[in-house]
Amino acid sequence: MNKQKQRLKYLIADFTTAAIVWLLLSILRYYEVAQYEGYGSVYDFLLNSQVIKVEIIIPFFWLLLYYFSGYYNQVFGKSRINELFITLASVSIGVVLIFFIVVLNDLPQSFEIYYTIFFSYYFLQFFITYTSRYLITKHALQKIQRKEWASNVLVIGTGSQAARVQHNLADLGYRIIGFVHMNEQQYSAIPADRILGTVEDLSGLIRLHKIDELIVIPELTQYDETIQILYSLYHYKCPVKIWAEKSHPLWRAEVKTIHGIPLIEVTANNFSDAAKNIKFAMDKIISILVLIILSPIYAYIAIRVKSDSKGPVFYKQERVGYMGRPFMIYKFRSMYIDADKQGPMLTNIDDIRVTPFGKFLRKYRLDEIPQFWNVLIGDMSLVGPRPEQRYYIDQIVKKAPYYYLLHNVRPGITSWGMVKYGYADTVDKMIERLNYDIMYYENMSLTLDLTILIYTVKIVFTGKGI
Repeated sequence: MNKQKQRLKYLIADFTTAAIVWLLLSILRYYEVAQYEGYGSVYDFLLNSQVIKVEIIIPFFWLLLYYFSGYYNQVFGKSRINELFITLASVSIGVVLIFFIVVLNDLPQSFEIYYTIFFSYYFLQFFITYTSRYLITKHALQKIQRKEWASNVLVIGTGSQAARVQHNLADLGYRIIGFVHMNEQQYSAIPADRILGTVEDLSGLIRLHKIDELIVIPELTQYDETIQILYSLYHYKCPVKIWAEKSHPLWRAEVKTIHGIPLIEVTANNFSDAAKNIKFAMDKIISILVLIILSPIYAYIAIRVKSDSKGPVFYKQERVGYMGRPFMIYKFRSMYIDADKQGPMLTNIDDIRVTPFGKFLRKYRLDEIPQFWNVLIGDMSLVGPRPEQRYYIDQIVKKAPYYYLLHNVRPGITSWGMVKYGYADTVDKMIERLNYDIMYYENMSLTLDLTILIYTVKIVFTGKGI
């Protein structure tokens, strides 16, 4: 299944339908309003430069609105009911905005004409948009049902439960590449030629077979073992789902039932697609504004850093970010040069490696503000778990393997762990702080992000950064 190709279908359909609907509305506006304002024919009105300009802008407006609705995030596995409501909500917002921004500039002979234009636009925009989306989604579902499209999955589990439900997974558009044992002693109800190895072989199997998802199907007696295996799967950077029937202890978790098949997506959180897109856009906008507005402060800090001690103005260090990808994080240098020549060392409150001006920067967390550049280029977000060095991650996951969950979101300049716990100067303290970041991950929302930003501003102005 080609996600980009499918997404392009929706984009082209939405752009085309938006353009057609606006053209129809423009014709209606001519007969209801424009012909009484001096336009000799509908062609004269449609070829007016202002009308043409709006005709070009309107489809792009709709694409932007649909993007923020999250409609394009998941192009496969769409629920037609959810698609109906998302389209209805988007059209409701868009038609109201366009009506008040564009249509109210018309001066009809009768106030009732506004009602005619508004409801005509609303009906046409919803009906034509949803119809095109429905046809594309239906075609995709038919391809999946005919087994022409499928996601490559590995099933972890070879017991009777896995043997019993494998056909249900095929009906959902999953192509089962093979099965892997949870352990070498596991009883197998799966033919030997379908078993590709054990969980220790997953890394190579995922690369070899271009696996899209991992699905864990445990036996009822393997609850504790399943939990440990789930921890080990987080770092493979692909969706992990677990089969959990009502009799299974994992049923207390949130279960997404698809066509009666109970699957828990353990690598997902409750952050909606719409909120993800709004957060991403706000990250870019705020970063650009900060980099411009605070440029005099950047210049002042750069001069002070340079005059305070020898060395470069900026300090860069490799950290591990979104989907486990390494990136270079930027800070104003707050330590003497070669402070880390002996290898990675955590900073404590009385660290002699910190320069006099560096103490001021760290107290007000001004050493972090170059990271708005990291946000702008997509390495980081304004709010998210703080990124760590791989050296410390390797130590953390020995005690808290669920740390890998944090790689499913972009790391942040500030985080719930930083505002509620602060800096950590030992690995054990980093694990304590991790609990706050996991709490953030499981409860992500734009409201929580705003709360963390308010706390961060308070910390900056009160000088409680360390």
